[in-house]
Amino acid sequence: MPALFPAMARLPRLTLIAGLALLTLPALAAPQPNILLIVADDMGFSDPGAYGGEINTPNIDELAASGMQFTNFHVAATCSPTRSMLMTGVTNHLVGMGNMKEIMADNQKGQPGYESYLNDSVVTLPTLLQDAGYNTYMAGKWHLGMRAESQPIARGFKHSFALMESGADNWEEKHYLPGGSATWIEDGKQVSLPEDFYSSFTYADKLISYIREGQDEGRPFFGYLAFQAVHAPHQVPEEYIDRYRKTYDAGWDTIRQQRYARQLQAGLLPDTGEQAVSDDWGTFYSTPYIAWDGLSDEEKAYRSRQMAVFAGMAEAMDQSIGKVIQYLKDSGQYDNTLIIFMSDNGGESTVLREVAPLFYRLRYKTEQEALGAKGSYSEYGPGWAYASNTPFYSYKGSPFSGGMRVPFIVSQPGLIKAGSRSNSFGYVTDITPTLLAAAGVPAPAGEYRGRKVHEIMGTSMLALLQGKTERIHDAQHITVYELAGGIAVWQGDYKLVTSKTRAVPARQGMQLFNTRKDPLERHNLAAAMPEKTAQLYAAYEDYVKRYNVIEVPDDYRAWEQVKINGRENFIAEHRSALVAIALIILVILGLLVRLVARRRQG
Repeated sequence: MPALFPAMARLPRLTLIAGLALLTLPALAAPQPNILLIVADDMGFSDPGAYGGEINTPNIDELAASGMQFTNFHVAATCSPTRSMLMTGVTNHLVGMGNMKEIMADNQKGQPGYESYLNDSVVTLPTLLQDAGYNTYMAGKWHLGMRAESQPIARGFKHSFALMESGADNWEEKHYLPGGSATWIEDGKQVSLPEDFYSSFTYADKLISYIREGQDEGRPFFGYLAFQAVHAPHQVPEEYIDRYRKTYDAGWDTIRQQRYARQLQAGLLPDTGEQAVSDDWGTFYSTPYIAWDGLSDEEKAYRSRQMAVFAGMAEAMDQSIGKVIQYLKDSGQYDNTLIIFMSDNGGESTVLREVAPLFYRLRYKTEQEALGAKGSYSEYGPGWAYASNTPFYSYKGSPFSGGMRVPFIVSQPGLIKAGSRSNSFGYVTDITPTLLAAAGVPAPAGEYRGRKVHEIMGTSMLALLQGKTERIHDAQHITVYELAGGIAVWQGDYKLVTSKTRAVPARQGMQLFNTRKDPLERHNLAAAMPEKTAQLYAAYEDYVKRYNVIEVPDDYRAWEQVKINGRENFIAEHRSALVAIALIILVILGLLVRLVARRRQG
């Protein structure tokens, strides 16, 4: 050895042994990645530019160009059930969000799995990452319960600035639903909003401040950026609206046709020869067709402005995403950050101003030129939601693709091939196991800190993201979904859609689709394939028994339930004040009676 390695011969013996040992070790494992999970609220499949939209979303589009863009990814059809599965990897019927609080049927209230808050039967993704050494932060909408044990600080987030309810005004501390409230909590304490609050800008700045504060600790971070955009009320600074002042004058049918043409040109969806626009474009809750050409010039101008506000709000959100990404680049953290962008459900068709007209008339400005500004209320209704969900049928709340098939992008330099795409079926419960696998963190096997917890139900997408496989689930895997009476069951290329409520006259009965050949869900195969239809419905019935699903009554109507629950919530939250007012009225009436009696005696 001295003749071959004269310099090495002079080294101390222990140093020589250590050096030889290092030569035999495998390459050092890559560091745990930072994780940035970005969720848009009520953004339709075709709204981002990368999915065919005309809205200016350069930062979302760049994520698609630098990573993998999914075209067949699904979430729950409303927000809190999606978020409950996103944070746990477990079906919403086990974790406390069997139905959304705002539309909870009377027979579901107070039942196990329908607590309307994230219950104690699961361990969350941020908790597991925090246990593994991650700094965990969130900014934005939580919507998983107000009780202390369900708040972000108790479910794994080191720092959080969270809107607790389903939505709120984007400019000020103001709720948007009759009987609702708007509460922001930071690190477990209720806080007032800053004077310059605008939701998208504030949430991005908050998340950046948390990441910056913890950067010197040398830990990876998990950041959850959960925007209010583009949930109603649609609000945004006027400069963003100005960019779309004439864009939507052509109407929703034209916009939908243009978006679908771009989707086909880009190869996002197969060209089946179907037209994007169809007379059969109603909602799961039977919203009638609205013909753009049948509107007056005044109505067209108003509705064009509504969509311009929506588009501006989406662009402001995209700009906020860009600000966070630019900070990661400037601070040297971007190259080791796995980024997911997604929506929590499809575009929203409900017109709340028709559900509670007096409330919105008294609380907000709704004149055309005021739309978007502080103090205004804007929502875009079924026509523009139809365009947002291009080319799919129906809207938020529905088990058809318009309610559940959403933009979904995953990007990480060096891990995911730039510009890649996947049409593999994916579901929201697949996200938690994917992120745990990327971080090298084991999932709990039915137990956590000495207590039983539900096991994660999803499947990791990591092998697909790394190009090692072409699908997430094998062809025999069955995924079952139920919410508010709407049912969807997927297996391979097939999807069953049906309803448990008679309040859904549109497209009643069993609907079976081959989603590979018929992604627009136009051709019902149920009569031609009765065995497959029966097999998938039997899977739903098994799901009901296995996970204690409480089905809604036959006459259930989701948005009628909003009125009922809004009244109940208002009474519950203001019971003391209402009692006090009632007592005052009784005292005044008593005094008036005595006064009248004295006058009669006199």
